[in-house]
Amino acid sequence: MWQRNGTSLLDFILEGIFDDSPTHAFLFSLTMVVFLVAVSGNSLTILLICADPRLHTPMYFLLSQLSLLDLMYVSTTIPKMAANYLSGRKSISFVGCAIQHFFYMFLAATECVLLTLMSYDRYVAICNPLRYTILMNRRVTLMMAVISWLGGFIKSFIHTMILMHFPFCGSRKIRHFYCEFPAVLKLACGDVTLYEKTVYISTVCFIIFPILLVSTSYTFIIRSVIQMRSAGSKRNAFATCSSHLTVVSLWFGALIFSYMRPRSQRTPLQDKVGSVFYTIITPTLNPLIYTLRNKDIAKAVRRVLGRGSTQ
Repeated sequence: MWQRNGTSLLDFILEGIFDDSPTHAFLFSLTMVVFLVAVSGNSLTILLICADPRLHTPMYFLLSQLSLLDLMYVSTTIPKMAANYLSGRKSISFVGCAIQHFFYMFLAATECVLLTLMSYDRYVAICNPLRYTILMNRRVTLMMAVISWLGGFIKSFIHTMILMHFPFCGSRKIRHFYCEFPAVLKLACGDVTLYEKTVYISTVCFIIFPILLVSTSYTFIIRSVIQMRSAGSKRNAFATCSSHLTVVSLWFGALIFSYMRPRSQRTPLQDKVGSVFYTIITPTLNPLIYTLRNKDIAKAVRRVLGRGSTQ
């Protein structure tokens, strides 16, 4: 295969997000610290939920799935970006780009579905507490996880197969730090108008429709909380739901900024900033939001540490 400057002519070139300036070197170092925090926080959350039987409940099972998604999400984009920055190479193979695109879209779509189903869990817990163990039994919880992962897989597989079958006859420079869908589609030759409309409809289904469902769930939740007579019950209900609502707001807010704006108002820099938020910042904040004020997690940490010290 013909090569030029050690880069295959079939490779894509990732523009990246950092250059060689001291300021960008500092920002890169900061990004790697945030990446390590994200990996550590989500890994610890998964281990705690698996290790402590008292956390084997529907809510914490779904939280463990969210942490697994976030752990995989940061691992899909950041290591390649870091490797390119440190090595000075900016290339990514065609197959590597397809794989990266598949996983980033797969995990993002799965998280949209999962966060929506988690709002249903909160709705049942607040509005139907006496029937919670029946409505959220083990089978239902497992089905919710399967639906989330399967829905994300199907969406990503279809879009990745179609996208990568377009001819790329011009520049292969992707103006991003990973193989993001809009950035790759800009390089495709031929008429992609119909496909863009199809993708837009798909995006609406995985962003706007979940937001409507989450909003509906919280409308019923707020109504039930207002009707509670005990101030302590109200505080517990709001504390239970506030973490999930914060995560939902951060996640879908970043996605709307990145994918629902008109093309005329989008710039490569804005796309990169939006992507940094939902590929790095959000996965880092999620375990912190869910665990810092969570008494169950705090008790689990003490039990696990106490168990280890006695052995």
